[in-house]
Amino acid sequence: MGRVTVRRRVLRLRKGVPSHRPDTLAAEEPMEIRVGGRPLTVTMRTPGNDFDLAAGFLVSEGVVRSADQVAGIRYCAGTTSDGGNTYNVVDVALAPGVAAPDASLERNFYTTSSCGLCGKASLDAVRTTAAWTVDEDPLRTAPEVLAALPDRLRAAQRVFDSTGGLHAAGLFGAEGELRCLREDVGRHNAVDKVVGHALRQGLLPLRETLLMVSGRASFELVQKAVMAGIPLLAAVSAPSSLAVDLAEESGVTLIGFLRGDSMNVYTGADRVRLTSGR
Repeated sequence: MGRVTVRRRVLRLRKGVPSHRPDTLAAEEPMEIRVGGRPLTVTMRTPGNDFDLAAGFLVSEGVVRSADQVAGIRYCAGTTSDGGNTYNVVDVALAPGVAAPDASLERNFYTTSSCGLCGKASLDAVRTTAAWTVDEDPLRTAPEVLAALPDRLRAAQRVFDSTGGLHAAGLFGAEGELRCLREDVGRHNAVDKVVGHALRQGLLPLRETLLMVSGRASFELVQKAVMAGIPLLAAVSAPSSLAVDLAEESGVTLIGFLRGDSMNVYTGADRVRLTSGR
């Protein structure tokens, strides 16, 4: 497996005084996802949970929706100069009868750690038809549960402690219990790893769950929530206008600026149980 962190020697300046010291960095390497041996996309990711990442990406793109639609996932040969495997090429075998993803030039899937949509011909290519609806999901949760999520997310980030350079996505139950956490240099990769884990465990759709992400809430993260059947997405930073539009259209509760006991509920406020009279 690839390394999650790497060490580099850096020049450190403190009040103008120089010193040299080792620093721990979050690893970032390309991973090619193939389907049936055919290259589909390359994403820049932090090595680890690669099979979850590949499975979650296919859920987000509407290729698969249940564990029985995936026949297997394996690493392909991708050798280094000394003949070792790079573990940077993953091939997904679909079950018989499952249609392969659209390979037309309009769906060029090159992605980076900062943007999971780069290369898409248009937003129309992203508005994949979801397998489930979330607008009638019965989830109800309390403000105090939501307020505790950022600290619970941060407390579970093991690699962030040593690097300070990773995003996180956490899946929680309605009462705030952590069910799955994944870290990655790309926030969209972290979410795909969570969704892919759920797919491989046969847990989709993720009814009555909360998805908490570090950073902002973009259109693509709302889309991934919809595709996984997650009714509530919360972020520590701001959502984009398009994210709010998609959440409104899809029935997702979207919360931004979730910090301490303060938050903005942009859509789906009926899922947040407010104290009577407030």
